[in-house]
Amino acid sequence: MMNRKIRKSTKQRGNRTHGYGSQKKHRGGGSRGGRGMAGTKRQKKTWMLKYKPDHLGKRGFKSLAHRKLIKGKMSVNVRDLERLAAGNKELDLTKLGYDKVLGGGSIGIAINVKADYFTESAKLKIEKAKGKVIVVEAKGKTKTTEKEEK
Repeated sequence: MMNRKIRKSTKQRGNRTHGYGSQKKHRGGGSRGGRGMAGTKRQKKTWMLKYKPDHLGKRGFKSLAHRKLIKGKMSVNVRDLERLAAGNKELDLTKLGYDKVLGGGSIGIAINVKADYFTESAKLKIEKAKGKVIVVEAKGKTKTTEKEEK
């Protein structure tokens, strides 16, 4: 009959460290700087940059223009139209990079505003200030609101 394998703890009786080197070394993750991937942003940073450079998943940068394309429509509030017009009576928001006019704030002067989309409140506020709302369709054609056509 074969003898059973002797446990490591039994084998190491009389040995102070049981094969772990210094007595401090076998008390948790302290001597190795944490367990697993812990500390890869701090004390193990050089190891991570050398052996796992893509681990954090960020690479390069994306420009603001790219971010605008991803988010979709760029919008502007009614309160900003006076500043953007800078004294002019006509304002083409498509040339400035805006697609949509939102109804936030108020407007004090009459401005003819061209854009792709207008909210109902934005239309009402622009028309109340004696301005015109001009909707620019995809092919560059313009369409005014029904009130101005009459």
